[in-house]
Amino acid sequence: MTGEKQKVQLFDDRAVSPVIGVILMVAITVILAAVIGTFVLDLGDSVDQNPQAAVSFSEDPAANEVTVRVDSVQRADSMEIEGCSSTATISSPSAGASQTLSGCSPGDEVTVTAIYESNEIVLQSYEYEG
Repeated sequence: MTGEKQKVQLFDDRAVSPVIGVILMVAITVILAAVIGTFVLDLGDSVDQNPQAAVSFSEDPAANEVTVRVDSVQRADSMEIEGCSSTATISSPSAGASQTLSGCSPGDEVTVTAIYESNEIVLQSYEYEG
């Protein structure tokens, strides 16, 4: 055995290093703690969802009217339209629904408010030019 050379092993043959194993265990623990904490504290049910919809406006100066058209609705139980000295409601709005306000004067502001469950949000305001 005096003439044989010894083989020196430079690399460890293990599949996963201990550092990567520890990092994975810590990550799994943090994720599990977050999931369990969410269920225990019941945080998922307390998130309110705001109404979401899009509207467009068109005016007819000859008739002094503004027409509000619903372009899209994701979440809205109803829409309230105020302006031109009147108020209108669109119940169960859907894309394509419209409401016309008459008796508008230049400078009148028309405001559309969407309502979803108990949340209200002003979608858009429009100034009638006449």
